[in-house]
Amino acid sequence: MSRESPKTYFRIVVLLMVLPFSAFAGSKGIAYVSDQEGAVTVVDLETMEIKGVLDIDAKGPRGIGVTEDGKWLVTANKDDGNISVIDTATGRLVKHVVIGKNPEFVRVRGDIAFVTFEPSFKAGKIPQQGSMDKRETGGDDKVPGHVAVVNLTTGKILVDIVGRPETEGVEISKDGNQIIVANESDNSISVHDVNSGKLLKNISLSQYGERPRGIKLSPDGSVYVTTLEFSAKLLVLDKNFELIKEVATGKTPYGVSFDYDGKRVFVATNKEKALQVFDAKTWAKIKDIPTGDRCWHFTFTPDNQQILLACGKSNEILVIDANRLEVTKQISDSGMPWGIVTFPKSMGSLDRP
Repeated sequence: MSRESPKTYFRIVVLLMVLPFSAFAGSKGIAYVSDQEGAVTVVDLETMEIKGVLDIDAKGPRGIGVTEDGKWLVTANKDDGNISVIDTATGRLVKHVVIGKNPEFVRVRGDIAFVTFEPSFKAGKIPQQGSMDKRETGGDDKVPGHVAVVNLTTGKILVDIVGRPETEGVEISKDGNQIIVANESDNSISVHDVNSGKLLKNISLSQYGERPRGIKLSPDGSVYVTTLEFSAKLLVLDKNFELIKEVATGKTPYGVSFDYDGKRVFVATNKEKALQVFDAKTWAKIKDIPTGDRCWHFTFTPDNQQILLACGKSNEILVIDANRLEVTKQISDSGMPWGIVTFPKSMGSLDRP
């Protein structure tokens, strides 16, 4: 498919709207990639080829999630301040739900979506390392970010969780009772009751570095890891959020995930242009896998044999052998990728089985 041809784009969108899910999903499942130019790219995981584009009828999609049954796909649309809910069987938009300014991360659990957003967001302000008081809010670093808890069936916001300034990555505790949020400009992690949104604990990370972005729980629930974007660092915390270890990473680490067995940790380092791999027991670096530009988020395939990495500024999706740790394919012609998830669900920086 060529993105230069509007006729081709239209034919594929229409095709996805009329064909059932099984008609464009290979036996190994599919990947959904949010394209900041305003759509979702669909990749067949059997052939590792683009099968089409879903029109989400919104601008600037970033965060993306899918329900456990694969029925609904959700995107957080930065420019429109809403989420799109897409019926994957038809490719049709089911509904938009207004969230608020700058929705970014999406985490879907059951028929509930957790969506971070920032009421104080002002476009055009790019934070610089060492000056966290001069951020996207135009200098106001006191306004809290939020997490909207959305019932996807009804389209209603059930709870508005008030977090700390600039909410980013989201994780759910092993028992499912708590939501853990990385608060970027606050240099903290906050822990909230998943049902009421009540703040249970706030953990300052300022003594270790700046700008927590990604956060992930190990498969066995024993440790959390979080990336500090401006400090080239990965923090390892126990289940009570006490520091275990500081691990040096490449420049500007962002998306992070364990593999399915919890034996390795993968970190997408933006300006280092590498997907870094660490031993989750010794925390020694295993390998740097060279990547493209602004590669923020990635996912394993459902069979855990490959990794797909979304590289927004080099306009490509990289396919990486999860065992040999080598790039095996570049899927170009994919717009400006931001986030990526699979169905069936798999481990990744934005999701987990």
